[in-house]
Amino acid sequence: MCDTRSSPADVRRVLASFAQNKNTEFCAPLTSFDWNEQDPNIIGTSSIDTTCIIWDISKMQAKTQLIAHDKEVFDLAFAAGVNVFASVGADGSVRMFDLRSLEHSTIIYESCDAQGGSPVPLIRLAWNKQDPNYLATLTMDSNKVIILDIRVPSLPAAVLDGHSQCVNSLAWAPHSAMHICTAGDDNQALIWDLSNLGQKQISDPILAYAAESEVNQLQWSKAQPDWVAICFDKKLQILRV
Repeated sequence: MCDTRSSPADVRRVLASFAQNKNTEFCAPLTSFDWNEQDPNIIGTSSIDTTCIIWDISKMQAKTQLIAHDKEVFDLAFAAGVNVFASVGADGSVRMFDLRSLEHSTIIYESCDAQGGSPVPLIRLAWNKQDPNYLATLTMDSNKVIILDIRVPSLPAAVLDGHSQCVNSLAWAPHSAMHICTAGDDNQALIWDLSNLGQKQISDPILAYAAESEVNQLQWSKAQPDWVAICFDKKLQILRV
C-alpha cells in the first residue's frame, strides 16, 4: 500500500509510504532496509514477522514478499548486482537470495552458542562494496565481527576480535575490498586491514578512534572515501581516515 499524501508547505514532505497490509492499520515493525545501488527503484525491507519485502518505487508496490527466516529478520543488504541480497535474523543464519529464483535460498552461515547448540541471533549484515564474495555480520551482544566468504559457506573467513565490548555497527570501505570499519560499546571506531585472510583471528586494527561514549552507528562515505561518520550520545562526528 502506498500513501503519497503530503503537505505542500512541508519541505521535508513524504514522497511515498509503503505498507504491505492493506486491510488493517497494524503492520509488523520493520527492522532495517537497504537501497539497491544498481537500480534506485528497488528497496528491500526486513521485519520481525520473518519476512523480507522487495519494493518497486516506480510502480509504488511490492515486487515480492518472502518468508526469509524462521524467526525475526534483523537486517538485509543487497550485493553489488541488482538481483542478489542477503539477510540475517534471530534464527542465527545468514541467507542469500536471488530475485530471479526465490523458491530457494542459500544458507551461508549459522551461528551457535559456546556449547555448539542453540543459535545466536545475528543483528547486522554488510556486503563488501568491491568484492561481492565477502560479507560481514554481527552476533547479538558480542565483541566479535564475523567475515564470511560465500564461496566457502558455514566457516568464517576471519573473526575480528579487537573490540572489548559489544559491536554495534560496521561498514565496508567503498573504495577498497580489504578494509572495513567497526564501532561499538567500548567507545571505539576501528579500521581493519583484511589483506591476509589466511589469518583466521585478527585482533589488531590498523586505525583506532576513541569517542566520548558508545558508538551506535557509522557510515563510510562513498563520495568522499577519506571520511567516516560516527554517531554517539547526542553527537555526529566526521573522521578523516
